[in-house]
Amino acid sequence: MLTVLIFVAFIAIGIYIFMQQNVFGKDPSGSRLERIEKSPNYKDGSFQNLSLTEVMPKDASYWGMFKDFLNKPKTVEPEQAIPSIKTDLKNLQAEKPTIVWFGHSSYLIKSKNTSILVDPVFSGSASPVSFFGKAFTGADAYEVEDFPNIDMLVLSHDHYDHLDYVTISKLIPKVKKFYTALGVGAHLEHWGVKPENIVEFDWWESQKVADNITITSTPARHFSGRGFTRGKTLWSSFVLNIDGYNIFIGGDSGYDYHFKTIGEKFGPFDIALLENGQYGKDWPLIHTSPEETAKVAEELKTKVLMPVHWAKFALGYHAWNEPINRLTKSLAHSNIKLTTPVIGEPVVLDSIYPQKVWWNF
Repeated sequence: MLTVLIFVAFIAIGIYIFMQQNVFGKDPSGSRLERIEKSPNYKDGSFQNLSLTEVMPKDASYWGMFKDFLNKPKTVEPEQAIPSIKTDLKNLQAEKPTIVWFGHSSYLIKSKNTSILVDPVFSGSASPVSFFGKAFTGADAYEVEDFPNIDMLVLSHDHYDHLDYVTISKLIPKVKKFYTALGVGAHLEHWGVKPENIVEFDWWESQKVADNITITSTPARHFSGRGFTRGKTLWSSFVLNIDGYNIFIGGDSGYDYHFKTIGEKFGPFDIALLENGQYGKDWPLIHTSPEETAKVAEELKTKVLMPVHWAKFALGYHAWNEPINRLTKSLAHSNIKLTTPVIGEPVVLDSIYPQKVWWNF
């Protein structure tokens, strides 16, 4: 018995030491926590969704998920390299808002002289360890050194496939200001970002960044956490109004009534960047299915839909290109334009909307 207790103690100490690494960030404290505790979305020690949301249904099991993980089909990853285009980001001209996607949920929005980077992950993996959640071959075509100075870096929530410690650490000297959800600033400050360069939002809060730019935090149906606890920081979508254009930054979200509310309150949108991928039967409430993504686009009243959250990491158990094929089918009779750029290919609002079917391999 003593031997078992010593073994368990060593394991516990090892886990504790491992969890002290910078990559795991830091929970909010001090004035940041005081503000969180005043939020109407924070109850019983954690943030809550607008509707009751279980990350896993009651009939799901961790053992079942583990078996599914071990038996993932080979099609979760592409058989050949993901195609990409190398755009000169430092000299990108953008009289109209121009969006460059880097796979998954990372993209640059440039409008005139303003550069906005969303959920950048360029470390090669979507996890706290480099050997797990690796990017598909060809999907990591860009690195931090390719980017110009960033006026606004927008972070939707603190999951590893959206908030990457390695990438953020390298980007800090390039970024003027970080805009994110309540509590996420604790991670950023722990990693070296000055507090005065961090703007945190609760849902429905707005900031006028400049005469031509307003950003508003809007609800999402998801969860947060980088360690063993959930809900210490908020998750968010954003409405970006820039140079007269209305852009919806979706982040991660399952389907709920908030999309219709956002569409009625802020729509119509010129483009909506919505997650389309990494869904699964064991987590149906925190990610949309492709059919739900199409419904969300309708409810947001968007003219153009650009699907993200796919083509870089295998975080779900579906075929890597299943999401885009199902979404294309769902929008076949819709008036919403679907744009499907390859990684690095510019999308220019009111002008260039790539629609080539490049993923069937």
